[in-house]
Amino acid sequence: MKTVLIIVNIIVSIVIVTLILVQGRGAGLGSAWGGGGEMFQTRRGIEKVTLRVTILCIVIFFIISAVSFFYK
Repeated sequence: MKTVLIIVNIIVSIVIVTLILVQGRGAGLGSAWGGGGEMFQTRRGIEKVTLRVTILCIVIFFIISAVSFFYK
């Protein structure tokens, strides 16, 4: 069981890293494909979904890590 938790934790960590890299450094997904980005805008559409999925994956990662730590 502990091996399964570790494998799932590795998969979730790879997903987290990928999602963070897709978000870009404060530029958003719009500028990744040549968008302007001169003005500050709130997150919309896919950027908002990506942020929420990232947060969800981080929470899942934390829970799996805590369970794995206390599981014998």
